[in-house]
Order: sequence, then C-alpha cells, then structure tokens
Amino acid sequence: MSMMGLLFIAASATGAAPQAAIDPATRAALEATCFDYVDGQLEGDPERVARSLHPDLAKRRVLGDTPDERLGLRRMSKEELVELTKQGALKTPKDQWNRSCTVLDVAGNAAAVRAETPWFVDFFHMGKFGDRWVIVNALWYSKPR
Repeated sequence: MSMMGLLFIAASATGAAPQAAIDPATRAALEATCFDYVDGQLEGDPERVARSLHPDLAKRRVLGDTPDERLGLRRMSKEELVELTKQGALKTPKDQWNRSCTVLDVAGNAAAVRAETPWFVDFFHMGKFGDRWVIVNALWYSKPR
C-alpha cells in the first residue's frame, strides 16, 4: 500500500479530515478570516479585526488555578479585543510580521483553524453564516516575551 493510502486510512480511523479534502475555496475563505484577525491586530486596524469576529465571541486564555478561581480563564469579548486593537496593543512594523494561519479541519459550517504570530497562538472555532466565515470561539496562548 502507498504512503498516501496509509495516511488516508490513519486520518479516517481518527476521524480527522485529510487536508486535501478541504475545498480550496473554503480554505481560502477561512484563511482570509484568520488573516483579518491577525493582520488587523498587527496593523492596528480595529475594523478589520471586528469583521472577523462573531458578535458573541468567546475568547479565552488558560490561567490555571488562581486565588479567585479554580481552573482560571482570562476572558475577552469582541468589544475588548477591538478596543485593544484600536489602542495598538499588538501594532507591529510589517517587516517584523511572522505569522501563519492553518486550517485544521472543516465539517459543514464549522471549522478549526490555528493562527500564530511571534506573540501568540490562537486556536479558533469558526462558523459559516451565509457565505461568511467568522471566529466564534478562540483559545489563545501568550508566548513568553
């Protein structure tokens, strides 16, 4: 059996969709939404970030146990993220951009996408509403500075 056949069988056994199975137009639309989120923050463009996000965005970062909370999470709303972008919290000269958006899986109108910059990694759940993909949930990791 070929290596490709073995990879397909392995992916099928785990329930993961092989990357080649994602429609190129869907992949491009998901990447465009992801880059609106990432590049919008790096440019300091709040409108670009806002259009990538669902109004009821749930953005979280794992804190762990804190004095006030067991299994603590840092929570952020769409409004808070857009305001931080407006303030230029992650604004970065373009020659320092090192970012990526990787589509991990798609099932109908739901998708998982990974975004990475030198400062953070985000794992997104995206939803398709009509012809538009938006970020519904995000779990992020802040890289050490």
